[in-house]
Amino acid sequence: MSRVLEAPPYTPVEPVTEIFHGVEVTDPYRWLEDQASERTRQWINEQTDYARSYLDAIPGRERVRERIAELLAVETIETPYKVGSRYFFLKRGAQQDQPVICMREGADGQDQILVDPAARGAGSQVAVRIVSISPDGKLLAYGVKHGGDDYQAVEILDVDSLKTLPDGLPHGFLGSFAFTADSKSYLYVHEIIDSPRRYYRAAYLHVIGSQAREDRELFFAGESQHIRLGMRVSDDRRYIAHLVIRSEAKTTIDLYAQDVFSDAPARLIAAGMEDPFFPVFVGRRLTVLTNWQAPNKRLVAIELHAPDRANWREVVPESALPITELAVRGGKIFVSYVENIATRTDMYDLSGCKVGAISYQEPGTARLLPNPVDCDELFYTFTSFARPDTIYSYRIETREQTVWSQRRAVFDQASIEVRQVWYPSQNGTQVPMFLVGPKNFQPTGNVPTILTGYGGFGKSVTPQFSAFATFLIEHDCLFVVANIRGGSELGEQWRLDGKRHHRQNAFDDFIAAAEWLIQTGYTTPGKLAIAGGSNGGLLVGAALTQRPDLFRAVVCLGPLLDMLGYHRFDFAKVWIDEYGSADDAEDFPYLYDYSPYHRVRAGVEYPAVLLISGDADTRCNPLHARKMTARLQAATASDKPILLEYRALRGHMPVLPLTERIEALTDRLCFICDQLGVSV
Repeated sequence: MSRVLEAPPYTPVEPVTEIFHGVEVTDPYRWLEDQASERTRQWINEQTDYARSYLDAIPGRERVRERIAELLAVETIETPYKVGSRYFFLKRGAQQDQPVICMREGADGQDQILVDPAARGAGSQVAVRIVSISPDGKLLAYGVKHGGDDYQAVEILDVDSLKTLPDGLPHGFLGSFAFTADSKSYLYVHEIIDSPRRYYRAAYLHVIGSQAREDRELFFAGESQHIRLGMRVSDDRRYIAHLVIRSEAKTTIDLYAQDVFSDAPARLIAAGMEDPFFPVFVGRRLTVLTNWQAPNKRLVAIELHAPDRANWREVVPESALPITELAVRGGKIFVSYVENIATRTDMYDLSGCKVGAISYQEPGTARLLPNPVDCDELFYTFTSFARPDTIYSYRIETREQTVWSQRRAVFDQASIEVRQVWYPSQNGTQVPMFLVGPKNFQPTGNVPTILTGYGGFGKSVTPQFSAFATFLIEHDCLFVVANIRGGSELGEQWRLDGKRHHRQNAFDDFIAAAEWLIQTGYTTPGKLAIAGGSNGGLLVGAALTQRPDLFRAVVCLGPLLDMLGYHRFDFAKVWIDEYGSADDAEDFPYLYDYSPYHRVRAGVEYPAVLLISGDADTRCNPLHARKMTARLQAATASDKPILLEYRALRGHMPVLPLTERIEALTDRLCFICDQLGVSV
């Protein structure tokens, strides 16, 4: 049975009133936005003690932790990158906290550890990742992250001598990185955090062995926090495509091309293109994934010698299926689509003639992994609800695919059943949804059920494995994924119908999913939990404040919740195109109407809520979780707990060491099982 807690720690109310377009809005907990203040730190400590007094006392916690350790503590290999005969990849042993960077000479060679973060003596919070490999395979650029923030230092390793060169980049935000063709220099875009020129957006050339102050500026995009700069490099490393991304009321992209070895300035190729506009070099031609005159996206070819838009040539036309990914390998173009809420990947020649397809053994999610354009192998990961991540190598010449690395499954895959259903939303729109449960599950009227979704940024939520869902299914729960509007599972219009002023459609779809599960006899409000992270955290925050009667428990991870002030912090201003801004008179009423933080009402019986965040989240600032915790604790009329699970080094991306991942997932599952009455 669920735990009953004493009253939560007291949070002082210090109202701050603002006027938005003639409307007075009062924020009672503005002081909690100051993350570094002594008061806020003390409040966080008190909330942590309060949450732990509940989570640590849940019966069966150790059994949950043991099972999660079995599911997560398995050897994993990630992101193989092939240069010549050398394979570089991340590898984590079953009991290792963080992956190491390895190299293998030839497909059957022995794994050699190149970089081990544990050897740095900085604890398990240090993580490394592969940034780039030089064309001769002798230099490795890798990122070093401390905790979960979005920033990293870049170090350069001489692979043969295993010596670190004094040519790295300091702690900052890495925009782009690529070695030159002779492996003696590298190109980069890097934002140094503490620099007085932090928002000076430029691309540089660094010669290995020289001083950083000698780096040559190749291209200047502007000096503004609303500008980001990226680049793509041709396979012969001579040409650069500069992407100037402007994120204000609307996200637009300007594309420039530059000859690295010429003194001529970069030339504008396209201006004001809508996102996405994703170019890949094929020789000295750009193949671009774009929604220009094609809502579901298409591929067009741009010749550098004749870049006028009148000369753009369609390579792969738009279809009824939205395109999600593009990769060029070994003279072939691979294009992934969403078909029936799963990945489909077709293969084309460079002229756009379809010449084959990758065969997937079941509906699931495939992700094409980055590698050089001239690589003779395409690596991709595949996963489904019942299948952990598997890395495949697709030999382009023979069209043979083999398993390159497979994560061990420590559960009975045949015991999981997946069904796809469609249900009506509030305006009659038919919405697809996955029901995942034990074999032959039935609507018995009282099934513990966990509903999740995303519904934003055009992200398609296709089947993929998670230890979270697997544990719940093993304990006779139903795991449900609603493919609501705001994603692009059913095309670009599906995305637009849940974007900005239409965001309420996504919330309506999600609430309708909960109502359908209850009306069809699968579950009851007392047995229904919802969970979501990032934009999905906003989703469950909106659902809990709009229909608190529908749910017993809510897990809200790394969310945006104060939608009137979200854009003032960290990177969140780049989300304005998706959500709008309260500074805009047209956007304000929509945001104010659904902003979860502002919809909390005193005297309402709210469900149990577990909010999860940490200091290092620079995408969805943890102020949202802190303020929402305070407001719900003060407002709720129920005896169900409102908890904040908070870690200083937790960021938005999942880079926690294995031991902390196990504990964090144990907390979430114990909370849900305790609230839904699931015996563990």
